[in-house]
Amino acid sequence: MEPVLSGSWNYPTRVLHGPGRVSELGVASKGALISRPLIVTDTGLRDSAIIAWVQKALAGTAPVYSGVKGNPTGANLDAGLAAYKAGSCDGVIAVGGGSALDVGKCIAFMVGQSRPVWDFEDIGDWWTRADPAGIAPIVAVPTTAGTGSEVGRAAVLTDEATHDKRIIFHPLMLPRVVISDPLLTVGLPPKLTAWTGMDAFAHCIEAFSAPGFHPMADGIAVEGLRLIKASLPRAVANGEDVEARSRMLAAASMGAAAFQKGLGAVHSVSHPVGAIYDTHHGMTNGVMLPYVLAFNRLAIEERMAYLARVLDLPGVGFDALLDWLLSFRKALYIPDTLAEVGVQEKDVDTLAEKALRDPSTGGNPRPMTVDDFRVLIRAAIRGDLAVKG
Repeated sequence: MEPVLSGSWNYPTRVLHGPGRVSELGVASKGALISRPLIVTDTGLRDSAIIAWVQKALAGTAPVYSGVKGNPTGANLDAGLAAYKAGSCDGVIAVGGGSALDVGKCIAFMVGQSRPVWDFEDIGDWWTRADPAGIAPIVAVPTTAGTGSEVGRAAVLTDEATHDKRIIFHPLMLPRVVISDPLLTVGLPPKLTAWTGMDAFAHCIEAFSAPGFHPMADGIAVEGLRLIKASLPRAVANGEDVEARSRMLAAASMGAAAFQKGLGAVHSVSHPVGAIYDTHHGMTNGVMLPYVLAFNRLAIEERMAYLARVLDLPGVGFDALLDWLLSFRKALYIPDTLAEVGVQEKDVDTLAEKALRDPSTGGNPRPMTVDDFRVLIRAAIRGDLAVKG
């Protein structure tokens, strides 16, 4: 008889999903007890039709903070907090990709805290240091289908002093309402559509690969992968394919829900690479995926064989999944190696040490050492898919 397994599970928030649902933003914000919102977005969206639609849905003009970088920093957060206080705001509407959503969530979280944001890194029970009464409500409006930050309780910020990406966590950082409107994603260029979609793919496959008993996360991850396989190439080929855009938004949220189970070495490496080289996170995940799968092969072979069957791939087993992934990512503007995005072997030791400390490392299906990360990163720089730990 198999042993009885146990676990503790949390699942996300209210999501209003479908074309045109941004029109419900005013009602959703009032329901979240926000009457004086700060709109948080990035520079590229500040003067866009999307922000105009958001303002129209709010039936007024809300202040906008748009100083969010692609790899957001503590300085971006500080400037956003100043804008929040200057506007006498009582909540945040975060509009954009994962970076804007993460900074918006951090602004709402930090507005009532007295400690520095780095004191709430996702380490042990550090989140309990926060004053929950000081956390403002959040409504999330994603404009990309990738990070799933709209249904997450954490945010990623780069500490510019140390060049570390740090995960800031608190359960109340979870947005109260999500407006998931595919019409807001149709203008995203093909390359960014592909790269953000690969982020969602990485979330799903790493969550499915992570050890532990979490059948809810596993089921969501597998369905997310199925949706991405069918929909991402369509969204990249035709940005106005609203059905494909809609399914990718769903898959992105599913990936973030699933990775409550865990992530792994793909993210462990991608975080420091992004912090040091300022690479796009989803693209970097796409580069790392096949090398990490090959490194983890002995621990995940059976699961990858199952995915090959569920995804109806030609061939069987781990090799069928890996071969398909290599072909799939080639059509999605993903470089083959880390060297192609500027990563140099002289930085391997630094990257390996930072990767080992990354919170995602604990979810890798094989235990990792700093030497393992050195081997893995060198393989990804050189294009060696025969990598073994």
